[in-house]
Amino acid sequence: MRILILGGYGQFGGRISRTLAADAGFEILVAGRDGDRARRFIDASGACGRTMRPLRLDASDDAAVAQSFEQRRPGLVIHTAGPFQGQDYAVARAALRAGAHYIDLADARAFVAGFAALEDEAKAAGLRAVSGASSVPGLSAAVIEAHLHRFTRLDAVEAGISPGNRTPRGLATTRAILGYVGRPYPALLHGRRRTVHGWQSLRRLGLPGVGTRWLARCEVPDLDVLPARYPSLGHCDFRAGLELRRMHFGLWLGSWAVRARLLPGLQPWAGPLLRLSERWLDTGSDTGLMHVDMHGIGESGDALSLRWQMILRDGDGPQVPCTAAIVLARKLARGELAGAGAGPCLDLFTLDEYLSALDGFAVETRTRELEHRRSGYQPGSRQPPGSSQP
Repeated sequence: MRILILGGYGQFGGRISRTLAADAGFEILVAGRDGDRARRFIDASGACGRTMRPLRLDASDDAAVAQSFEQRRPGLVIHTAGPFQGQDYAVARAALRAGAHYIDLADARAFVAGFAALEDEAKAAGLRAVSGASSVPGLSAAVIEAHLHRFTRLDAVEAGISPGNRTPRGLATTRAILGYVGRPYPALLHGRRRTVHGWQSLRRLGLPGVGTRWLARCEVPDLDVLPARYPSLGHCDFRAGLELRRMHFGLWLGSWAVRARLLPGLQPWAGPLLRLSERWLDTGSDTGLMHVDMHGIGESGDALSLRWQMILRDGDGPQVPCTAAIVLARKLARGELAGAGAGPCLDLFTLDEYLSALDGFAVETRTRELEHRRSGYQPGSRQPPGSSQP
């Protein structure tokens, strides 16, 4: 299978390119705006580079994208060139018209939640188009599905991610985060829609072997995708955090400046803030974490709260948002994804399949029951204990 990866030499695209290039039977087109950078990436990839080819292609140039897809006829397009906030579905449509499956790593809420608009086009072409093949909702939904059998009713999901500070970060991810910092957005909390603000409502999370991390609210696809997938949910919340408190609380202060309309937004400062954060790359750790808390009624009829957690060491955290696309690419190549259609990354792989693709990386996972007094969600409560007001 020929796979064209947009942003194929970037933070996430580069990992996908190298991982899939090591598989027999794949030819990888490493696409991006800078052809020289694509060639340097391939040259530095060692043995994997033998099955890679550079391709100069700007994902924002719709005509060039459509022409390139038609000429090169990939079997699969993987789109990693974010940020996806504000993008339309032109790349996905061009892939389908050229006869290619499509996968993206979008973390933009509206982009992923509305992706089913391509359903008819994908079915007519007999192809798969998948959005949000990343940590959320790809991995978070697989975690829920793996534990759903323990609940007779699932009432609430709360999840969070905190990368290690020594983990490299990219400009696209920085822009995506700053796009919602301090801005209002709706969330389903304790049975009703409420307005919350990005990077506010601070909470501390402690995990054995990692210590305490601070988290703050983020707008992600899960906030729409999970309640639609699990209609019993009355509460769905997501937070992320930065390991260094100077960075986390600095961004929190910035969120108040945006909320008070002292600043129109923080996106114009994405470049300077990224460069400032890179000055502290030798501080903190290379340990990242993710957790998914699930609350509801267990098989016994009593309240049940579970926490699934993942700890990533040795700087392997960035492999996590790449793995869903890797798993799907392999399944498509083997003919293991029957049918056609378009939608968010749900029910396309199991948690075991996902974790198997992380063999060889420094990843630890475990699931444990939470005491209700220690869990964030309390049935019937107005506000999760330990968090600030929305």
